[in-house]
Amino acid sequence: MRPGEGQDTVPAMTHRDQLKHLLLERSVRFGNFTLSSGASSTYYIDARRTTMSAEGQVLVGRVGYEMVRKSGLEATHLGGLTMGADPISYAIAHRSHLEGHPLDGFSVRKEAKHHGTGNRVEGGLDSSSRCLVIEDTLTTGKSTLSAVEALREHGVTMVGVLVLVDRSDNAEDLFREVGLPLLSIFSVQELLEENQP
Repeated sequence: MRPGEGQDTVPAMTHRDQLKHLLLERSVRFGNFTLSSGASSTYYIDARRTTMSAEGQVLVGRVGYEMVRKSGLEATHLGGLTMGADPISYAIAHRSHLEGHPLDGFSVRKEAKHHGTGNRVEGGLDSSSRCLVIEDTLTTGKSTLSAVEALREHGVTMVGVLVLVDRSDNAEDLFREVGLPLLSIFSVQELLEENQP
């Protein structure tokens, strides 16, 4: 018998599996929390603890780029409200260059700055840009819609929304109403079921 024959082998973890594991390890916390929406929750997801880590940057770039590529949305730029979207956008942009299909990043400020150019949107967008809005953790979708409005005022084309962790109840319907498909890398249910006894 050859080595390994007749033995059960454990399949290698995919990059998505590795990213899920990292989120569970670094970003998911249980307790009593008040969310930015004012709602109470027994868990909190601080995605930045994952997306700002060196390993998280590599994994988010790989997984996010693959999802964008398969979506068929033909985005040219990706970004969202600073700072949650920033590490995700830049990781995917970096990966896209390595893959030979560059997508540029951008950031949307919560409000326009009061000096220099006074821009609210940073990153070299123009009227030909096709933008995918990025969010780290989606709850109500209101802050993401704020970024969408700022980008539409900036004169670019919106193609969709990509979220790392979707913990919303109806965000897909909300974005459909404004003509944008929602791509979710993880649902919160998928993460929480790992912690079930």
